[in-house]
Amino acid sequence: MQSTLLLNASFEPLKIISWQRAITLLFAGKVEVIEEYSKEIHSVTFSVKLPSILRLLKYVKVKKSRIVKFSRANIYARDKYTCQYCSTAFRSEELTFDHVIPVSRGGTKSWENIVTSCIDCNRRKGGQMPSEAGMRLIQKPTEPRWVPSLSLTLVFKNAPESWRDYLYWNVELDT
Repeated sequence: MQSTLLLNASFEPLKIISWQRAITLLFAGKVEVIEEYSKEIHSVTFSVKLPSILRLLKYVKVKKSRIVKFSRANIYARDKYTCQYCSTAFRSEELTFDHVIPVSRGGTKSWENIVTSCIDCNRRKGGQMPSEAGMRLIQKPTEPRWVPSLSLTLVFKNAPESWRDYLYWNVELDT
């Protein structure tokens, strides 16, 4: 079935919701229909076209700062699946992570102290500081400012034509 693009009252895209959630919001009187699909759903007493785009009637304040979950997958994504010592890209199953300052020396489990490492470089460094092992980081580890958006990216590739005017707000317009 179809997904529905949910817009804030300001027409800013908020998220993509299921058609079932879209119908619930519609019958609760919380949204207005901006665009519809040609497909309909039917009940015993009525039928309604599936909404393609809905707009909230009341403005919802959106939190601008989102915290990136501290996880192995996000560490690998931040470092682009590349060993931060030898600059070689690997598949995730060929990687591990390394404490830049070893835990035995007071190193913490944090964005600023953990980097993606290949198994060979991790073994070579061992419980030493990078300088003691004769190794250098290709970039200083920091907390990422992005939020993973895989689910939205997958939908955007097959986004309905009706969504296009609402999804690409920061793209330069043709002159």
